[in-house]
Amino acid sequence: MPKSVASYHSALHARGLRDDDEDSGNNDESDALLDSTHLTTTPPSPVVQRKAKSARQSEIDLRSRLPSRVQLDEQSSLLAHRDRVPSYTSMPSSGPSTPRPFMSRHNSHAPSVRIPRHHNRSASFSMRLVNALGSEQREANAEANMQDSKQSLFYDDRIWYDQFTSTDWVHDSIADAYRVKALRSRRDIRGRIEAWFDGAQGWILVAIIGCLTAVIAYFVSVTESVLFDYKEGFCTAAWYSSRRKCCAGATECELWKSWSEIISSTRIEDERIEFGAFVMFVVVLSVLSCVLTLSTKTVIPSAISLTTLDENLGAEDRRLDRDDEGRKRTVSPAQAFNESQSRPPMVYYSAAGSGVAEVRVILSGFVLHGYLGMKTLIIKTLALVLSVASGLSLGKEGPYVHIATCIGNVACRLFSKYNHNDGKRREVLSASAASGVAVAFGAPIGGVLFSLEEVSYYFPPKTMFRTFFCCIVAALTLKFLNPYGTNKIVLFEVRYLTDWKAFEMIAFIIVGVLGGAIGALFIKASRFWARTFRRIPLIKKVPILEVVLVALITGLLSFWNHYTKLPVTELLFELASPCDAFTETGIGLCPTKDQIPTVVWYLCGAFVIKAFLTTITFGIKVPAGIYVPSMVVGGLLGRTIGHIVQYLALHYANTGLFGTCHADDSPEACVVPGVYAMVAAGATMCGVTRLSITLAVILFELTGSLDHVMPFSIGVLVSKWTADALEPLSIYDLLTDMNSYPFLDNKVRPVFTGELGDITPRVREERVIDISHSSLVPAKSLRKKLDHLHMLGELDGGLPIVRDGVLVGLIPAPDLEFALDKLDNEDNSLCLMSNQDGWNDAAAEEEEQEDPTDFTPYIDPAPVALEIHSPMDLVYECFVKLGLRYICALRDGKYAGLVHKKAFVKYIKELEAEEH
Repeated sequence: MPKSVASYHSALHARGLRDDDEDSGNNDESDALLDSTHLTTTPPSPVVQRKAKSARQSEIDLRSRLPSRVQLDEQSSLLAHRDRVPSYTSMPSSGPSTPRPFMSRHNSHAPSVRIPRHHNRSASFSMRLVNALGSEQREANAEANMQDSKQSLFYDDRIWYDQFTSTDWVHDSIADAYRVKALRSRRDIRGRIEAWFDGAQGWILVAIIGCLTAVIAYFVSVTESVLFDYKEGFCTAAWYSSRRKCCAGATECELWKSWSEIISSTRIEDERIEFGAFVMFVVVLSVLSCVLTLSTKTVIPSAISLTTLDENLGAEDRRLDRDDEGRKRTVSPAQAFNESQSRPPMVYYSAAGSGVAEVRVILSGFVLHGYLGMKTLIIKTLALVLSVASGLSLGKEGPYVHIATCIGNVACRLFSKYNHNDGKRREVLSASAASGVAVAFGAPIGGVLFSLEEVSYYFPPKTMFRTFFCCIVAALTLKFLNPYGTNKIVLFEVRYLTDWKAFEMIAFIIVGVLGGAIGALFIKASRFWARTFRRIPLIKKVPILEVVLVALITGLLSFWNHYTKLPVTELLFELASPCDAFTETGIGLCPTKDQIPTVVWYLCGAFVIKAFLTTITFGIKVPAGIYVPSMVVGGLLGRTIGHIVQYLALHYANTGLFGTCHADDSPEACVVPGVYAMVAAGATMCGVTRLSITLAVILFELTGSLDHVMPFSIGVLVSKWTADALEPLSIYDLLTDMNSYPFLDNKVRPVFTGELGDITPRVREERVIDISHSSLVPAKSLRKKLDHLHMLGELDGGLPIVRDGVLVGLIPAPDLEFALDKLDNEDNSLCLMSNQDGWNDAAAEEEEQEDPTDFTPYIDPAPVALEIHSPMDLVYECFVKLGLRYICALRDGKYAGLVHKKAFVKYIKELEAEEH
């Protein structure tokens, strides 16, 4: 052995002994804690049950033909072969064909406990690596090794997106760029056809998604209308027909039998029989929907939920960094972990609620395995039919967004281009979410704007046009299916023949203010209800009990009022419709001048009941949307105000305040209350969701009235100003905040006054891999550092690699765990952690397989780093525009700390809390 190699070997061996001595001197309590929690606390490795594969022959032959290390390009095979399941395989050396995955992605519905693997099967190969390293050769090979590591980092997708982690947008973009470059490098006919088909895959995929979304929307609409009518009776000619279809649209017919006619009794009044049947069906259908929803139960161990997840609508506050009085306290990772172990596991139901908040978080890059899976798709569709048919104060439009996104996620499995690249997949999911709104309201343009304004995080022009195509396909398919029997795709269609007058603009502004105020108050009421009633131990433990109570209250209150008894879509249609005939009845929406006060009081009663029911219904464990219920509440308010303005215009026409209105005109010759209902419906929905342009377009597409675009727009505009002044959070912001999702809003920039150093934690030995004295680090030391990250809840964190204080690389926690799990003898292995140390070619030729102790292919040699005095606005832009997981901080060119995306989101939340 040459003298230089022997001296380098001795130094490395001595450094390894010193590291072992330092490790043995660590706190015994911390070591015992880590050892005792391996089997119960840390999340599961994605490679526990995967089989190792041998090196490809092309790689072995290439290594044997190269006498020394050369710089590889995109035509060469990569050095490392993996035994894990990558999203893209390494490029074969035989030709630039499109990479193909070995098997499909596995998305678990419930994360289990991470079980680190400790192997003791054979001796470590790391000592042979030490003998192979030569100090004289390191500088000569440094540049080539750096290029190898960069290509391996971006060219072969090693990052496994585990549950509750964030996607690496930069990595996914570069991986797809290599794939496209390899695909386009082929100039033959087959290569051109493959390139053309690769470009057409996106269009084919969104067309399939649009068709399937329309089919499911047709199934839900037809089925729920039949079940909804069962509360009043059934069709004797065809039990599977709704009342409208059975009676061909007539109000009464002999084929339709009510329950009082079927159950005839001399002792019980007919009205009581109808009332009992109505309440019974409301409760039974709600319970069945809840049972289906509870079957999607997902249990999250307390260690994972430490900093990532809270139960729906904040039923319990789990912020461990606060004391009983809400003050911040300093908690060590071990202490926080012990406290989390004493708490029960977290539970959430993927089919509950609307799902729009979670879809928005997923599209921002957060990973929720199973939330968009086939099981959730099927169960939520069936449960939605039952929940809407029950007559609860909820809608199906929000869940349509979740269901359509599930369809998009499942359909992505047809093409590996989208199935194995989370960045590309989210472009398709944006189009899918838009198609959900398109079929819900019959508004394809509104669907595109909804995806752009509400749910999408990354929406380039190409994605917008593809989203528009998806919405058009969904709308056309729905028109051919004709679910409403009117040959229309909209929920309802109204036409206003009377144009609005100038004096009504004041009334429209008042309606907008009231709608925004009601939306903001609904958000506050939902927060209050969740933090009071849903914290009752019995309600929290048995969610179905809350559903039964809400269903019972809904049945008891809704039966006696004509408007609360109707389906929400039919009620909204009645509220928005103009009148062609006027009656003397006291409950009809087309009253004569003298009956207007009676109708106003009747509408006020319906408004109070519907507002209360909507508040207590939102958040229960059934599929439930908030779009149409909020529009109904606003529609009741708007119709009431419309009749009041109508009454004033008819009785005080001679004052000159109401333009050309005359006292002897028909009630709607001057003022149309239906317009006020639509304006208030849009204003209230804006106050709840904070949608603006999307709502104005949806209202225009529903009515088809160009003359009333201005009142709709004015109402939405004023509503948003009012709601933002009263409550800064939308309903989806509230859900995101209470669930502690690491969502970084790219539409609202906080006011920053600090710099990166203000949120950068100090450098700790357990958070850094120091290779100043040796590039070989004991695997046991790396495992302890990894477990420390897991205890902090950073499943997608990273460990910076420093040499003499200078940042030379970073290894992501998922990659480090994967690499450690590959080791045969973790206790005695030394792992190479530097790109600056080369392999000896003779030693490489001796082995047909790569050394598992070489961790350099997993290292990011160029992590994003900013000076510690960088303004916080720059940090915000890096996280939002680049989609980074973490940013390293430097002080005078040396490593000074690391800021994780979740820590940055937490910092922003604290800033917002201080401002309000």
